[in-house]
Amino acid sequence: MTKCVALVVAAGRGHRFGADIPKQYQELNGRMILRHSLAVFASCTEISDIRVVIHPDDRILYNQAAQGLELLEPVFGGATRQASVCMGLESLKELNPDTVLIHDGARPFVDTGIINRVLSSLDSNSGAIPAIPLNDTIKRSKNMRITETIDRSNLWRAQTPQGFKYKDIMKAHETVKDMQLTDDATIAEFAGLTDDSSVAEFAGLNVVLVKGSRKNIKITSYEDILHASKSSDITETRTGNGFDVHAFEAGDSVMLCGVSVPHDKGLAGHSDADVALHAVTDALLGAIGAGDIGNHFPPSDERWKNVSSCRFASHAVSLIKAMGGRIINVDVTIICQAPHIAEHKSAMKAKLAEILETEHDRVSIKATTTEGLGFTGRKEGIATQATVSIAI
Repeated sequence: MTKCVALVVAAGRGHRFGADIPKQYQELNGRMILRHSLAVFASCTEISDIRVVIHPDDRILYNQAAQGLELLEPVFGGATRQASVCMGLESLKELNPDTVLIHDGARPFVDTGIINRVLSSLDSNSGAIPAIPLNDTIKRSKNMRITETIDRSNLWRAQTPQGFKYKDIMKAHETVKDMQLTDDATIAEFAGLTDDSSVAEFAGLNVVLVKGSRKNIKITSYEDILHASKSSDITETRTGNGFDVHAFEAGDSVMLCGVSVPHDKGLAGHSDADVALHAVTDALLGAIGAGDIGNHFPPSDERWKNVSSCRFASHAVSLIKAMGGRIINVDVTIICQAPHIAEHKSAMKAKLAEILETEHDRVSIKATTTEGLGFTGRKEGIATQATVSIAI
């Protein structure tokens, strides 16, 4: 599997923003701006690790923005964005990822669609960046007098995350860094290296454009926050579905929704084989487009052998909360001929509400049979389907 690290650059001071707190730590719709983008990368199963480049003075603010997320230890940046990126890339040498996504910490509205388009393009290119075409007429001026109207047909607005083969972009940054230190004659050329794709271009790498999003704005002023709040302060409801099956094996109980239900058999599985929680976890992950339980907890990984499935569901809940979401309701249907579920439904409902950190009346657990038909009717195993709705 290709290893991809997201490098989020948040070491800037935001002098244009004009506030005591750097813009990436300002609040937007109840969460720090940096938190918005970190949550999206954390939910993306294609990203193996996330590292943030921060200013040495911002550690406390960073801890608040990153709370509850599984991130690599942050590293300190330099005096310029280019220096900060270079320092971040250097910190990844031990990890030696195949690819890296470099993202501005002040772009809170990145989405998984943009991330996936960039990653897909890296299969056949050294670099790829999201961009949107310019719609406005572009003028060149001198002393506020128009001197030229620029042809905009081939002009694009670059965005982040910008993706690259790790070794290629690391070498490109090191080359530019060395030249800046030794070749005064080329300083003027470096002034145009305002993003990582321009560094890659300078080094002769092949960089392509992919479709960006007009929502993927960079916050540069307080007015941007006001505009973003008005345009994004609309809660939407998302729905996810999950389905899972486990066969019976030797045992004396089965785990369902975190409750041990006595039975003359157990359920086969790499973890505790809680078929109900597996379906619920998949439904939660599906609601935020975060893949499935196998992406986050592969059965080939010995860390998850015999582990409680409560951990899987709690992980999905943490991703939803990190994105500012909340669970509206969960509806679970357990399909089996045996064991009898009715006497355990109340305990299962209470336990599931606890795991999902939601109210008791937002959880529904039902049980049904297949009237003796199919593998459940033959008492060979248990199937479960789950539907969840979340507000985000």
